[in-house]
Amino acid sequence: MQTTTVFLILIALCVISFYTGRKRSQIVAMQHGGLDTLHSLPNHYGYMAAVWAALPALFVLLVWMGFESSVLHALVVGQLPQNIQQLPPDELGLYYNQVQGFARGAIDSAQLDEAQISAAEYYIRTVTSFSQMKATLVFVVAIIGALLAIRRVTPVFRARNHVEKIFEWVLFSSSFVAVLTTLGIVLSVMFEAIRFFQIIPVQDFLFGLQWSPQMAIRANQVAASGSFGFVPLLVGTLLISTVALLIAVPIGLMSAIYLSEYASRRFRAVTKPVLEILAGVPTVVYGFFAALTVAPFIREMGESVGLNVASESAMAAGLVMGIMIIPFVMSLSDDIINAVPVSLREASLGMGATMNETIRKVVLPAALPGIVGGILLAASRAIGETMIVVMAAGLSAKLTINPLEAVTTITVQIVTLLVGDQEFDNPKTLAAFALGLVLFFVTLLLNFIALHVVRKYREQYE
Repeated sequence: MQTTTVFLILIALCVISFYTGRKRSQIVAMQHGGLDTLHSLPNHYGYMAAVWAALPALFVLLVWMGFESSVLHALVVGQLPQNIQQLPPDELGLYYNQVQGFARGAIDSAQLDEAQISAAEYYIRTVTSFSQMKATLVFVVAIIGALLAIRRVTPVFRARNHVEKIFEWVLFSSSFVAVLTTLGIVLSVMFEAIRFFQIIPVQDFLFGLQWSPQMAIRANQVAASGSFGFVPLLVGTLLISTVALLIAVPIGLMSAIYLSEYASRRFRAVTKPVLEILAGVPTVVYGFFAALTVAPFIREMGESVGLNVASESAMAAGLVMGIMIIPFVMSLSDDIINAVPVSLREASLGMGATMNETIRKVVLPAALPGIVGGILLAASRAIGETMIVVMAAGLSAKLTINPLEAVTTITVQIVTLLVGDQEFDNPKTLAAFALGLVLFFVTLLLNFIALHVVRKYREQYE
């Protein structure tokens, strides 16, 4: 039985446990004089039964899934002849992968020997047995848990406290997993970046003015050295992001002000969802629009006034990226402006201020922390964009602040370095992790700035 099927059946068992626990609490209550005799509501007893059915069974399922592949590998390899079991780990792994491929129908039997075919048949039998055992064990644990919970249904049992405590631990575990995931990402990038800095000095990377990571992967390959100056990539990233923010911030902020303060409800109900659709457009579509429409238009306009505009430019990528992040600025700013108390507006208007003066001197200062936070969030979105830059700005790592020239960004170079057949002991490949680490700290710095602004200018309203 597939894991998905087991999970769906487990959900059905939890639903049955919920209704059974609730019904049991109602029966017990009637036996003791009515629902008022229960400490908790009937639904709380139902939730308790469902939780007791779900959590132990899910734990068993996760543990099984975590050890199943390694146990299966050990059992199958143990059935192979001794001369095959003594192969080097890499060759033995390839041999086992061929067994798996034949068992799943991805490899023809003509490519295998008799030992592999026999091992594949054993693999199929073992997988079938494991699936049945997994389903049986999960269902038994779920049923036992539900029955134990239902037996504890009494008028004095604090089911509500019990359920709330369990959900508190579930929420804490979810938060802890999020923190561990972030920590794992940072450490995985940091370890590889440290390997890179053991080969390339940190000062050469952070202050170098030339980026040309053409390192040799093999000893007999040309271009045995390269330049890993980070500055051109940082300047290109900031240049494109600046152009994007110069487009997105004024348009997004003014759109939010109009929708919040001037537009009718009917116009707002139609316009805001339409603007937010821009956030759902795939970035590759924006990239096509930038490469096929915006970039040629900018080049023709520049040539008409005597400017030399590259076919791929930071201006084209920044303009389209700015259009893409308008919904972020607009939606967040609109929510923050609407959160400003109406009493402040009424007080300002009551003192004789115009609508324009009220917005400039009362509403916007009160909403400033949220607006700045939304702008910095949009900046982080722009810094992390890749597809639009690849298609509209190119791959040339030039150290320039001219938006009419082709530049590249940090994220584009990370993708470029990790595409193709690479070895993770080469500076060219490890440079991607160093770029990722620096990009992480850049976005972290933006978040700290946003947090500082919010704390410094936050207003407290009653």
